[in-house]
Amino acid sequence: DCHKKSGKLVTLTAVQPTGRFGALNIEPSGTISRFQEKPVGDGAWVNGGFFVCEPKAFDYIPDGDNVIWEREPLTQLAKEGQLNAYKHYGFWHPMDTLRDKIELNEQWTAGKAPWKVWEE
Repeated sequence: DCHKKSGKLVTLTAVQPTGRFGALNIEPSGTISRFQEKPVGDGAWVNGGFFVCEPKAFDYIPDGDNVIWEREPLTQLAKEGQLNAYKHYGFWHPMDTLRDKIELNEQWTAGKAPWKVWEE
């Protein structure tokens, strides 16, 4: 619905990732005045990696093997006002590293995978 209502060629899923490390407030003296383990990120929205595309959006991908979707095509779509965001507030976690893969597999194995929303 979000994509249809936007009238844009592409809608990407925007997410706000949590921080990966503990955050510190360090006074000029070197004293740590506040420690917070893995706080919510800086509030920035990032590309969550899921897209809804109209067929015409693929015309923005030039011929060749070295095209990176998140670079030239999305940049051009944004410049032309054809890129929409769907703000996703639910569970999201990247799987960019081996650590991420292990963590997500552990959640699955423990039966605590928040992305499993279907019945078997």
